[in-house]
Amino acid sequence: MGENEDGMHTFDINMPYNSPSTPVDYSPFSDSVEQMPPYMSYPPPSNPDDLRQEVPPTSTMPTDTTFEQNLGSTSRMTAESCLDANDMVFDINEDLEGTTVVEDDEVRVEAPRSGMEFDSMKDLIAYYKLYAKQEGFGVRTQRTRKDDEGRPVYVTVGCARGGKYNPTNNNISKPRPTTRTDCKARVNATLSKNDKWVVTTVENLHNHITVSPKKTRFLRSHKHLDEYSQRIIDLNDRAGIRMNKNFYSLVVDAGGFENLQFQEKDCRNFIDKARHLRLGKGGGEALNQYFQRMRDRNDGFVSNMDLDDEGRLRNVFWADARSRAAYEYFGDVVTFDTTYLTNRYGMPFAPFVGVNHHGQSILFGAGLLSNEDTETFVWLFRMWLDCMNGRAPKAMITDQDRAMKSAIAIVFPETHHIYCLWHIMRKLPEKAGVK
Repeated sequence: MGENEDGMHTFDINMPYNSPSTPVDYSPFSDSVEQMPPYMSYPPPSNPDDLRQEVPPTSTMPTDTTFEQNLGSTSRMTAESCLDANDMVFDINEDLEGTTVVEDDEVRVEAPRSGMEFDSMKDLIAYYKLYAKQEGFGVRTQRTRKDDEGRPVYVTVGCARGGKYNPTNNNISKPRPTTRTDCKARVNATLSKNDKWVVTTVENLHNHITVSPKKTRFLRSHKHLDEYSQRIIDLNDRAGIRMNKNFYSLVVDAGGFENLQFQEKDCRNFIDKARHLRLGKGGGEALNQYFQRMRDRNDGFVSNMDLDDEGRLRNVFWADARSRAAYEYFGDVVTFDTTYLTNRYGMPFAPFVGVNHHGQSILFGAGLLSNEDTETFVWLFRMWLDCMNGRAPKAMITDQDRAMKSAIAIVFPETHHIYCLWHIMRKLPEKAGVK
């Protein structure tokens, strides 16, 4: 590199190879193909992160031509492969959030508008759910109003992310996550004089990103575990089939995960709620006869059996005369624990235990539970409270179970709820990060 008379830089161009002494004459057409290198190399892009290149229209693409790509491998790009690439981009766009893709042969649900009429509130909610599934958002009933006879006359159905979350506790260091964004998308409907539900006001705009229609099946309002699937899950669970294989059998039957309106977690929740005491053929009747014999022999014996809608046994409670008499003297403090023992059917044993004046443990009653949720605990606590003539304990010691805590607040509002020290010390290393 040097400078010319005007002070400008000049460059010396040196050939990287020796030119032949005898020039070679090239034919402009016939020899051009033979003299071309086997491939064309391209300089790397200025931005290494940007490796995407625009693909020209298929009409201008040379067919059956080999290109060298920046990734260092050769691939054959044809007009058919360009069409495949377009299809791939379309499939990717379908899964992007905020994108609503509807096939040409798919029937779209009409957007809600004022003046639409429905025969019942159920039909109105069903229609809005179809529309929400098409547009990619969840649904919930935000407000209802009834007349003096208790009949619904006004309803507001809107986006599941509508409204604001009002925390009940004051622990600002651990705020509870929420999906509420105060979205205004909703419809209001009233019951007319001719018993038709008429849409009065409509708001279709959302203040958040909606999901792809293919992903709406993961939203709570669009999940549905049909009766056929419930029956299959229950039968397989009775046969001892593990839940993961149980769920996968439904996936195969439906032809893929995308054809199911529920997940494996929903199946587990169904089994937890529907599981009952499977005592074998005649087992439930045998237990009932045993309780009847105990009542005949002991006037103070009390038992209760909780049945589901199909008459199957779910929960059992019993207490004898000695337990009821002991509670009269030593029932100030009661310990309730479901982690002590589980029977062969996987049902937790739930004893009510106290301490007498000798420091000995005494039994105040017991139960076998099919589930450990708030509803089940409320049933058991009410049965036990009725058995003890409505006298609630002054204090109850339990583990740190949320469902149990909620049930105690419902059935024993005046009872002091105390956490068991043994459970606290057991969980302390885990919660404190101490090994």
